[in-house]
Amino acid sequence: MEKFDKLIAEALALGAYKANVITTDKIELDRVFRDICASNGCGVYGKCYMCPPDVGDIDALMAEVREYDYALVYQTVSELEDSFDFEGMVAAKKAFYPVSQKLRSVFRNAGIEKALHLGAGGCGVCKVCAKRIDEPCRYPDLAMASLEAYGFNVSRLAAAADMKYINGQNTVTYFGAVLFKENE
Repeated sequence: MEKFDKLIAEALALGAYKANVITTDKIELDRVFRDICASNGCGVYGKCYMCPPDVGDIDALMAEVREYDYALVYQTVSELEDSFDFEGMVAAKKAFYPVSQKLRSVFRNAGIEKALHLGAGGCGVCKVCAKRIDEPCRYPDLAMASLEAYGFNVSRLAAAADMKYINGQNTVTYFGAVLFKENE
């Protein structure tokens, strides 16, 4: 969508590998992705305010997604030494977070006040979520839930945004999205 070329260009300038704007009716949502969170494969379930179950009711979150018209979908791709390079995956995720956070100012500067920023995996703003020490969220204006916590089918999101979900051997790809309404 040409009218959003500047948002796409800014995401790329911030370090996104690819970015594209799609309409939210192309986003496939399914509560099964939230169920995957509940299996706690990442070890963060119930230990982060922006992760399930604390992030909110899945049906309410999926309904919230439908309140927006567009999504800027972006991805970062990082090289790994091999497919078992866990340290490389962690470093790649740490490199993903600044891209996500800097997009907040891009949207503010574009005059888009109401935007829902969703990222990859857990929030990532704090080294240790305040939930783990029974304190309130330190940065509620920066905290970011994951796409999966909202029920996104990320592989289908990638296809809808004309991106690859897997970008080659010995790479790791992280996705984020900013949902927004067009300024009226």
